[in-house]
Amino acid sequence: MSEYRAADGHVHATMRIILVCATGALQFGLGLQPLLTREYRHRWLAVAAFVALACVTAVCCGWVLRRRPLPGAVAAVGTGLVLAASFGAMAAAAPGQRHAAPDWSFGLVGWHLLLLLLDRVRVLVAVLAAHLVASLGLLLSSGVADRAAFGASGAAAFGAVSVQLAVVVITQVLQRQSQEATAVAEERDRLETRVLLARQWEQGQRSALAGQLGSTLPLLAGLADGDLDPREEETRRRCALAATQLRRQFAENDEVPDPLVHEVTACVDAAERLGVDVSFAVSGAAVPVPPQVRRELTAPVVTALSAARSRARVSVLRTDQEIRIAVVADAGADGVAASTGQVRVEYGAYGEHLRLEARWRTPPS
Repeated sequence: MSEYRAADGHVHATMRIILVCATGALQFGLGLQPLLTREYRHRWLAVAAFVALACVTAVCCGWVLRRRPLPGAVAAVGTGLVLAASFGAMAAAAPGQRHAAPDWSFGLVGWHLLLLLLDRVRVLVAVLAAHLVASLGLLLSSGVADRAAFGASGAAAFGAVSVQLAVVVITQVLQRQSQEATAVAEERDRLETRVLLARQWEQGQRSALAGQLGSTLPLLAGLADGDLDPREEETRRRCALAATQLRRQFAENDEVPDPLVHEVTACVDAAERLGVDVSFAVSGAAVPVPPQVRRELTAPVVTALSAARSRARVSVLRTDQEIRIAVVADAGADGVAASTGQVRVEYGAYGEHLRLEARWRTPPS
């Protein structure tokens, strides 16, 4: 929405620069000569109206040339001043001269109103219509009944109003096209951002998988070359650890409502496939957890379950302030991931059992 408003402001600012130039040129180019050479009933009134209209244009330049919208108070006061100047200039001319050459304000006033109310189309149309009706009313009240005079007035009114309304229509068309161009640019930027994020995610996944395989490939090479004996406890532990890590890595890419529990479940499944009897409990509602925090929370779980000999118990406790994952397994404490900046890990050996707990405090909402 803010981009649409910026596009509208750009169109109106550009059109107002054109209008302020056109209004000044029309007023001094077409209005000054009749004001100086024609006869008026009240010349001072015509001069005051001319000066008032020139002042309105000059005041508008302060905002227009800086490409800023006119304040509502300026537009309202300026509109009232323009209408008063129009009727003053019309009253200064003789009744038979209204809507003729001495009545230089008729038609010119519409350009001042365009300058003031270009971004308020409904108000602009209403004021233009009211000005036209009032002008025709003054013409009728002057007692002039000549058909030629009415025809000339109608032609002048039609010519002035049609050109001014054409400016309004052109502005609206340009505004709509600007909005459409802005929407297309926004959509293109969104697509480019999505593509960039997808590439970054893919690169991150490749790096993570490459890092995981980097620790797994030597194990596989050792088994293939016969350097490692699969009957040894240490080899079996390394194989179990690699299998659990890979299983959690694959689960991380799944689209599921509760990623943390899904990844812990993947670790539990990998341990059960290795013959470990695992009990798993979850309490609390799902809480959004960043991927990096999920990795740090599940790293101790992977180590404990891969080292378990026969039994393990895993529990996940979630509250609004904290997430805790606890593991009790008949395993040693070797290789348990240490605490990080985001996740605190506490563990200890109690007889033949390992007890550990990983905690992450959720950020305040």
